[in-house]
Amino acid sequence: MAAHRKPRQRSLGGRSARTAFTLALAGAATATAFDGTGQAEPNLTPAQVKAKVAKLYQEAEQATEKYNGAREKATAAEGRLRTLRDEAARKEEKLNTAREALGSMAAAQYREGGLDPAVQLALSDDPDRYLDGAAFAERAGDRQSAAVSRVRGQLREIERLRGAARVELTSLKARQAELRTYKRTVTGKLEAARRLLSRLTAPERSAIGEAAGGGTDARTSRASRASTDGRDALPAAGSATTEAPNSRAAQAVAYAYSKLGSPYVWGATGPDAFDCSGLILASYRSAGVSLPRTTYAQIGAGQRVSRSELLPGDLVFFYSGISHVGLYIGDGRMIHAPNPSAPVRVAPIDEMPFAGATRVV
Repeated sequence: MAAHRKPRQRSLGGRSARTAFTLALAGAATATAFDGTGQAEPNLTPAQVKAKVAKLYQEAEQATEKYNGAREKATAAEGRLRTLRDEAARKEEKLNTAREALGSMAAAQYREGGLDPAVQLALSDDPDRYLDGAAFAERAGDRQSAAVSRVRGQLREIERLRGAARVELTSLKARQAELRTYKRTVTGKLEAARRLLSRLTAPERSAIGEAAGGGTDARTSRASRASTDGRDALPAAGSATTEAPNSRAAQAVAYAYSKLGSPYVWGATGPDAFDCSGLILASYRSAGVSLPRTTYAQIGAGQRVSRSELLPGDLVFFYSGISHVGLYIGDGRMIHAPNPSAPVRVAPIDEMPFAGATRVV
């Protein structure tokens, strides 16, 4: 009989190992290519890095405004849910009180209502007094029926409130999921920009920052260097407040000037850090004017004005998606919170694609 031999296993050495290793590398490269995060970037010039970073900042700002809108909706949903739950709790307290009263009434009826009324009349030592008591019992029965109706109504109302609370809770969870999505998008874009900038030398990054500062306007350059030169180097409001159409616009302009040099932090509305729409919100809040939270809502918050009609205090918007906003201060300039690479500063409105303007007061 022929012996059954176990097939000899081939070692992973030599050409087979090299082939397996090559296939593994190919698979990893394919996965990286589809993921889009691990591909090696070619050597970029500072100008190319600047362009890529600017694009990433713009995309991050679009996501930031969506995040701000979702957070506003989530806050509103939380408030409505809290109100519904508080109202349901108050009605449950009233319901419990009504149930206790109804239970006491039912217990008394059980104790005293065992005999037929005619028999009770016949056996009564004082028929007149009994008849008076029977009339009272009849009235008490009417009150009991009304109490039962009230309890039923309260139960229906509580169930309605609970249903509305369930709807609000679903809405809140959806808004919270949106917040997580937009937060991942924003942080991912900002991290990609940080990695690109880290490839440059300090002088190259400084040169890009100066170029992004905008134009030859000396006042603009001083504002863009506010974070390093100190607040004494910042421009004064000057004629910007006196040329504003009214006192509230003047106050908003004065507030924005007072925040020059403050850091950009996405989602922030002050008092020490801002994103672009957060700065506008805080500026007009200081003047007693309530504005929506996001750029795409702020543009509809007042009267639209043309570029040639701009006055200090007007809101100026940029990009086709209305993803950036600044506060106009006259002479073709604005104060805005640009991006994480630069503080709140003065800049020409020509440095971004102009999309429209609004006068809110």
